[in-house]
Amino acid sequence: MDKLAFLDATAQAELVRRKEVTPAEMVEAAIRRIERLNPEINAVITPLFERARDAAEVASIDAPFAGVPFLLKDIVAEYAGTPLSEGSAFLAGHYISPNDSELVRRYRKAGLIILGKTNTPEFALLPTTEPRQFGACRNPWDTSKTTGGSSGGSTAAVAAGMVAAAHANDGGGSIRVPSSCCGLVGLKPTRGRNSLGPEIGDAANGLLCDHVVTRSVRDSAAILDATAGPAPGDPYWPALPERPFAAAVERSPGRLRIGLGIEPLTGVPAHPDCIAAAESAARLCEELGHDVVEASPSLDGKRLFKSFGSVWAGFLCWTVKDWARRSGRTPDEAYFEPATWRSYLHGERLTSGDYLMAVQDLQRASRDAAAFYDDYDIWLTPTLAQPPMPLGYFDYTPETRDQHIARLGEYTGFTLIANASGQPGISLPLYWNADKLPIGVQLLGRYGDEATLIKLAGQLEQARPWSDRKPPVSG
Repeated sequence: MDKLAFLDATAQAELVRRKEVTPAEMVEAAIRRIERLNPEINAVITPLFERARDAAEVASIDAPFAGVPFLLKDIVAEYAGTPLSEGSAFLAGHYISPNDSELVRRYRKAGLIILGKTNTPEFALLPTTEPRQFGACRNPWDTSKTTGGSSGGSTAAVAAGMVAAAHANDGGGSIRVPSSCCGLVGLKPTRGRNSLGPEIGDAANGLLCDHVVTRSVRDSAAILDATAGPAPGDPYWPALPERPFAAAVERSPGRLRIGLGIEPLTGVPAHPDCIAAAESAARLCEELGHDVVEASPSLDGKRLFKSFGSVWAGFLCWTVKDWARRSGRTPDEAYFEPATWRSYLHGERLTSGDYLMAVQDLQRASRDAAAFYDDYDIWLTPTLAQPPMPLGYFDYTPETRDQHIARLGEYTGFTLIANASGQPGISLPLYWNADKLPIGVQLLGRYGDEATLIKLAGQLEQARPWSDRKPPVSG
């Protein structure tokens, strides 16, 4: 059964449909892998094994992902009757979800069987997964390094072969950042593509979206087919595609105009390994017949980062207040990590006018970014400006505040714009450095056009496959 560990979810589901393996056998094998590997990487923080076993016993084999083991990131996605903590001592042990969120309902309808919940930084605040409440999640490629964040637990679990796919969300790069650090496919969908209902309509003025991390492009596409589309009362949604996303994986993208960007929008130089990854992918695109020139959107990166920080502080403040109302608890500094409490206080100080000015600046950056796609189909960049950093790199103290903020800007200089603009993006594991660490390559496309990203990603995956790469800590 351990041979299942590095099959993708599509292949696992096909085995179930052909009755070569049962959902119960799939679940038991995944549980064994989690029990064996989790002590070393701390990816799964809430096991739900008995509930998964019960679900496997009654699972239909007709759903698209029937019997495939799956994990939920312990934030936003609510699973009825299970605890939700969002990485925080403020919630841990104090909240049980009363119902499924719309996305979880769709996962279950698709046949995915939820085995547990994964590690995340407190309220998804940081691009690393080292919450005080649950301890650091460790990168399966090098356990001294960060998994990235905020979907680090989900990404480490998939990279190590615990499961083939796991839920993730992205508010500033939180699907793409850990995918780069852990060598996975991380597709950030268009704003509104997956519903955040019923508790949330629009999070942080549209910065936040949900999807999955996977090992193959076809899994990311097919799972999006299973979950995409509005729920009643959603504030907005993009037009549904003419064809299923999965159909795009093996279709030719045609000859694309690709802009190569190697300088982060924040202006801080990228690490040579990250530049090498993007340039290598650009050469591959040229070999595949695409037109590639060095070009990037023209926008004020410093204003983008500053306004993003203001909106994110407002979002963090809302998060704490919302959970206080829903849980009946009173916020107190003792319950929160220092960086979280600082952001919460920053959000408290923002006036409504300050917040809306920051929103206006993000919308201005979005228009500038959109203009780039008048001339180009794709913007190709490193996903991150640095390779996976050592654990502790993003630690915060009042004395290191300025350094902490600078490091956040240095790290995520390529990812933030897609959250501001709502456009789709994908990180692909196309490069490993001399230290045998994965370095992701990011593709950003037009708003609502995941299909072109998926076509190009599928073409790149076929030309430079990564499925045989397995980390030292793996199933």
